[in-house]
Amino acid sequence: MAAASPGRAGGSRWTWRPVARDALLARAFHSCTELRGRLYVVGGLLSGGVTEPSGDTVVLDVVGGLAVREGARGGPRRSHHDAAALCGRWLCAVGGWDGSRRLASVAALDTERGEWEAWTAKPGSRPPAGLSGHTCTRLSDRELRVAGREGGTRTQRRYGSIYSLRLDPNARTYCYTEEGCRSASRSGHCAALLPTPGPRPGHQLLLFGGCSSADAEVAGQWGRGKIKEDPPEAPGLMAQLGKLVSSSQGSPQGPRGLRYHSCSVVGPFAVLFGGETLTRARDTVCNDLYVYDARTSPALWFHFPCADRALKRVGHQTCLWNDQLYLVGGFGEDGRTASPQVCTLDLYL
Repeated sequence: MAAASPGRAGGSRWTWRPVARDALLARAFHSCTELRGRLYVVGGLLSGGVTEPSGDTVVLDVVGGLAVREGARGGPRRSHHDAAALCGRWLCAVGGWDGSRRLASVAALDTERGEWEAWTAKPGSRPPAGLSGHTCTRLSDRELRVAGREGGTRTQRRYGSIYSLRLDPNARTYCYTEEGCRSASRSGHCAALLPTPGPRPGHQLLLFGGCSSADAEVAGQWGRGKIKEDPPEAPGLMAQLGKLVSSSQGSPQGPRGLRYHSCSVVGPFAVLFGGETLTRARDTVCNDLYVYDARTSPALWFHFPCADRALKRVGHQTCLWNDQLYLVGGFGEDGRTASPQVCTLDLYL
């Protein structure tokens, strides 16, 4: 893949600018979800070599830069899970590693009452054997699309499964239904729900990374009006990304062998950062920025490398709010030391 020409800021045209720092946020393989203008950081591993996940929930007020530990009891002890916000009230954590096994269960934080609840599987639910390093994409307040390689403690399938996960906040229940399609065996990948270009607009869910291949896979397609999801508005950042890629050379091929990176959708763009590469044995933690531009057919990838080794991250999360892309947590260059910083993406145009 061709790399964009370097500029300033550590030999790059972008950087992550620190805006807050708190030891409560130092973790990796956690989830980070925006809900009502606050970032909810759930679980994760507090340092490298630790197998027992954290069971706490930290709430970050991004305006004030203040992080506090949520007092709700009974929080899920999870890492390598995913989470989604529902109805402007619920934070649902799905699957993950609890220190001894992979799970497929759903735990939900009622942010109005400040209480975690273990929701119940409905009769007829056909859950995965267990999930970790998977993705959960919100399609509506009642449905998530789950994608990843399922398995138990010692074995995992040689292919990826795709599930619809239907949620009923009123009844506190959930129901898994396996879709007819499968994906390559992926773990530590990302998923992006993006608009489809062309004469028949709609949406498609794309999977990137989590295996040795550089190819994206489609995990779902919907016609116009089928997806009711209202993505966060980020007109300023979307315009900046458009300018960034317009002055760069794109490629139809994405990053090869990347996993445990972050991914955030900004309009027609998917912004990927960091992760761990499977293409080399040493110096595996990355600090590259990739932008996937879905406005054209075929879509194009843009690679923006970085010379600042202090920005290397794996197991981190990015979260879009108020026209800013926030970076939270992750292990640094050594793959063991968790970052306590919160940063925002700055582009130099």
